[in-house]
Amino acid sequence: MRGRDNHAMRQLSKSKLIAYRQCPKRLWLEIHRPELRDDSGSEAAFATGHTVGAVAQEVFDVDGKGINLDPNEIGWEEAAKKTIEAINSGESPVFEAYFSIPGALALADVMRPDPDCSGLNWEMIEVKASASVKDYHRDDLAVQTYIAHNYGVSLSRIGLAHIDTSFVYPGNDDYEGLFHVVDLTEEAKSRHVEVETWLREAQGVAAQEDEPTVEVGDHCTKPYTCSFCPYCHEGIEAQEDPLGMLPNLSPQKRALIEQELSDSEHLELASVDDELLSATQILVKHAHLSGETYFKAEAARKVLKAYRGIPCFLDFETVRFAVPIWAGTKPYQNIPFQYSLHRVASDGKIHHTEFLKLEGGDPRRALTEKLIEDCGQEAPVFVYNATFERGVIRELANWFPDLKPMLDPLLERIVDLHPITKRHYYHPSQNGSWGLKAVAPAIAPELSYSDLEGVQVGTDAGVAYLEAIAPETAGERREELRRQMLEYCKRDTLATVRIWQYLTTMK
Repeated sequence: MRGRDNHAMRQLSKSKLIAYRQCPKRLWLEIHRPELRDDSGSEAAFATGHTVGAVAQEVFDVDGKGINLDPNEIGWEEAAKKTIEAINSGESPVFEAYFSIPGALALADVMRPDPDCSGLNWEMIEVKASASVKDYHRDDLAVQTYIAHNYGVSLSRIGLAHIDTSFVYPGNDDYEGLFHVVDLTEEAKSRHVEVETWLREAQGVAAQEDEPTVEVGDHCTKPYTCSFCPYCHEGIEAQEDPLGMLPNLSPQKRALIEQELSDSEHLELASVDDELLSATQILVKHAHLSGETYFKAEAARKVLKAYRGIPCFLDFETVRFAVPIWAGTKPYQNIPFQYSLHRVASDGKIHHTEFLKLEGGDPRRALTEKLIEDCGQEAPVFVYNATFERGVIRELANWFPDLKPMLDPLLERIVDLHPITKRHYYHPSQNGSWGLKAVAPAIAPELSYSDLEGVQVGTDAGVAYLEAIAPETAGERREELRRQMLEYCKRDTLATVRIWQYLTTMK
């Protein structure tokens, strides 16, 4: 066994070959213009991958004799040397084994001696943080297999380990059963010719002096968003799509409309026959053509008048851990850690309460008890997307059966303001959407989210929470994150209040 090298050819990592598979231009930019990369938003994915990888090493190191050869920790030369030694000895599991062949290199997540085979045969396992096997994972494993095979490793089994979402964490750092390993041995070994072609083509792109010309398209975000998207889209004016604001327009219906208007020089919204559209699409079409707001004020007031009592307005924020940290929870389970609640008193005054704890412990019990207290026992609880909020409350009732008698009546009081708004209000600035962040600024322009720092969407809140509860996060930074999360969640429920006030008072 020996490592191989060839200075006449650029060494492309497995990740760069996968980048080539997504877009040749991406590969070229990764090599020649890496400074153009926008990695904002990738920190959370990197942190999740790191956590999953660390737990995988514990799970697959059954005897505790595994060797971690991560080149980022011990250096690339040392990793190359130690990989050869470890593979030749075949005595212990190896993590982050470094394989290098002419033109390509890769790190194998898990290499385990195969006890079912004679000689130095290995089981190679790639670890993914996803809940299932994706097509691009198969490409990834094909590249990994090709490189390991040409390095000289005898592979008896090749698998892909992904998160098993049925796993329930028992606590005490016991993650046995967190991963489900899918055997892809035959498939991965059968794709050597494909990978050879990818490698040859990728080397050709890497050797080009000039940036390849590739038009932007679906590949910019599939299978994942390219970090060079801001660069590639810079200066490209958004192409006006007159059908783009028509909600829920199916590809089949769109094709039919385009066929009907195939003789027109320009596709115009005014030319679309109403008979081809749903009632909602017709509403949007005519609002955009007239520039006027659609508002059935009397009908909206009549619907909302039926909900008597002092109304509450509720919004949850949740987090999804790939690796559960609290006993009794599952991977990627929606776990509420925060809520905001506004209450509009009979005198019109707005009162606000909230919940957010960042000590790192399981927040569910404390959140549930305070939620029951804050919501009271009567009056409607308005939300904007009841499916989500009801789902959270049902899960809380499942987790805490003793609190179920108080949570079940709360479920009955939930009122979804989204469909009520959709039936009675539309402003052209919504561009075919009735999402909270589309409707709120139309009704109350001061309710923009652009002035918020750090946390401006729900996913930001989850990322901020993970950082805030991490033991290594400094106290000052934790308090800054607390402020950002509280302001964001409060803005969401205040937006719901403003929509409700508009629908109940405006004429």
